[in-house]
Amino acid sequence: MAIVGSSIVVGKIAVARVPVFLLSGLRFAVASVILMTLVALLERPLPRVAPRDVALLALQAFAGIFIFNVLLLYGLAFTSAGEGGIMTSTTPAVAATLAVIVLGERWSRARTLGVALAVVGMLALSVAGRGLELRGPRPLLGNVLIFGAVVGEAVFVVCSRVASRRLSPLVVATAISALGFAMFLPVALLEVRAFPLSRLAREDWALVGYYSVFVTVVAFLLWARGVARVPASAASVFTGVLPISALGLSHLVLRESVTVAHLLAATLVVAGIVVLARAN
Repeated sequence: MAIVGSSIVVGKIAVARVPVFLLSGLRFAVASVILMTLVALLERPLPRVAPRDVALLALQAFAGIFIFNVLLLYGLAFTSAGEGGIMTSTTPAVAATLAVIVLGERWSRARTLGVALAVVGMLALSVAGRGLELRGPRPLLGNVLIFGAVVGEAVFVVCSRVASRRLSPLVVATAISALGFAMFLPVALLEVRAFPLSRLAREDWALVGYYSVFVTVVAFLLWARGVARVPASAASVFTGVLPISALGLSHLVLRESVTVAHLLAATLVVAGIVVLARAN
C-alpha cells in the first residue's frame, strides 16, 4: 500500500502529460507482459481458471483497476495529491463494511466507531484545505471522484479475498492486469490517434515504467500474497498506509501545503483505522 500511495503523486504528474486511458493502457500492457512471462516461467503446471473464477476476476479488474484508476486520475486533475491521498484513507471503512455485507464477517461496536471516525475525517477534509492555492481547480468534484475510486478499491479488496482461496497470487495478479488492459484498450486506441506515442518524452515513459513495474507488478503480487493470509476486513486496514504515503510524498515531491487542518482530518481517519484494526 505504501507503493500504491506513491501512485497518487505519480498520477498527479502523469495525468497532466498523458491522456488517462492511454496512460493506463500502456501501464497494464507492460505489466501484463511481465506477469505473463512470470506465469510461463514459474507456474507448473499452467493454471486452469474456472468460468466462475473468470467472472470474479473480471469484477475485481473492473472495480479495482478500471473504475479505480479512471476516477482516481480524473479526480487528481481537479484536486491536490495530498487531499486525494487523504480521501483514499476511507478505504478501510468502506471495505470493512462491504466485507460484512458480502462475506458475512462479524460487525461490532468497534467497527461502528472506526467507520464513523473515518467518515468524519473525510467530511472534515472538505473544509481542511480551503484557501490553499494548490488545492486544484475544483477540489470538491475531485474529492468526490476519488471517493468513487475508493468504493471500487473496496470491491477489489473483497474480491481479492475470495479469489485468493482458489488461485495463486501470481495468477490473480496476471489475470486482473490483463483484464484491466483489455478494458482500457478501446478508448486508449482512440486517444492514441490524437496523442501518438511519438509525442511521449523520456519522462513520460519513465512514469509508465514506474506505474507498470512497481505500482502494478510488485504491488499487485505483494497484495495478492498478503490478502491470502488475512480476512478481508483485516486486509482493508492496511490500505490506510496508502494515504500516509501519498500525503508525505505530495509534500516532498510536489511541494503541496500540508496544514494542521489536513493533519487533523488525516488523524481522524487514521484513528478509525486503528479502531478497525483492534476490531479484527
